Amino acid sequence: MNKAILIGNLTRDPDSRKTANGVSVCTFSIAINRKFSSQSGEKLTDYIPIVCWRSLADNCSKYLHRGSKVAVLGAIQTRTYEAQDGSKRYVTEVVADEVQFLDRISQDAGSTAGGASMPSVDPNEIEGFTTVDDDGLPF
Repeated sequence: MNKAILIGNLTRDPDSRKTANGVSVCTFSIAINRKFSSQSGEKLTDYIPIVCWRSLADNCSKYLHRGSKVAVLGAIQTRTYEAQDGSKRYVTEVVADEVQFLDRISQDAGSTAGGASMPSVDPNEIEGFTTVDDDGLPF
């Protein structure tokens, strides 16, 4: 079984493009704080690359931005490729099956609870996306 469930914040705006066959692909990274600190007291953070395809990629590139809090459900994938200098590169990433917005979407000023600017959106218009009211969440 290969399932990954991650909650974190985007480290940069999503990068979207189309393949040669016209299929949408969107990539971004999320930062996830670990529960513990290093011996020196420094907070440790993991940066996980995420890949979305097709309509999910279109929605992510349209509605997400740097700092957006998301939940990602997907599978861990590894692949290799040859770099321009001829060296072999290894990549580990999560291919998303589902992405959920965890920021509140405000209907008034078009802002999220965290204060970052986000367009006012009716969540029912976004195919495959749901919003979560995190008042009852323990984290």
